[in-house]
Amino acid sequence: MQFPDPLIRGTLIRRYKRFMADVALTDGTTVTAHCANSGSMLSVKAPGSEVWLSPARNPDRKLRYTWELIRVGGHLVGINTGHPNRLVAEAVTDGTIAELAGYGGLRREVRYGRNSRIDLLLEEPDRPPCFVEVKNVTLRRDGDADGTAEFPDAVTERGAKHLKELADMAGQGARAVMVYLVQRPDCARFAVAADIDPAYAAALETARAAGVETLCYGCRVSETEIRVADPIPLAVDS
Repeated sequence: MQFPDPLIRGTLIRRYKRFMADVALTDGTTVTAHCANSGSMLSVKAPGSEVWLSPARNPDRKLRYTWELIRVGGHLVGINTGHPNRLVAEAVTDGTIAELAGYGGLRREVRYGRNSRIDLLLEEPDRPPCFVEVKNVTLRRDGDADGTAEFPDAVTERGAKHLKELADMAGQGARAVMVYLVQRPDCARFAVAADIDPAYAAALETARAAGVETLCYGCRVSETEIRVADPIPLAVDS
């Protein structure tokens, strides 16, 4: 995924009200940017950090910028939760995610379960449909050279609901896959943050026992594009 317009560099002043961030631009002006991330953003919201904003293409939009990237420990991290579905869809189409290859049809935001929408529905004649849920991962709390990415960064009842509905699909004979997309290049493994949300950790364990597959992939992140990169091992598989 390439950013359609050049990003604008600035310095984070603060993130507040969940969806807003004040940023000082290099020209000395201060702007309020839309923060497309409803999580706590633990580890990726330190004031004084270098951040990158995308300009709004709609001239009538109230907030003229969207916060896209933050630099953490020398690495760029993608914080916009609006991108992971598109990133994974691109990676499925180009074969980067080998585990999801072999499907000719790909649809997004398809209704299923109890008033939910699946992020990606993969289809191929003579194969069970494949329901793919995507979660954005930015949390890293350790100081190791090869760090551990974690999810979630806040309690997520919605996330636990998605796991239950994936398990229901697996029970009906479909393929159900949870993909954790780590939008940072400095993590060598993935783990569930059970101390932050024990209910989510329990729901994941139940879902896996019901046949839900779990995948984790990292990303290459730059000021011009974000691409899905290599698979990351899950601690739950060790």
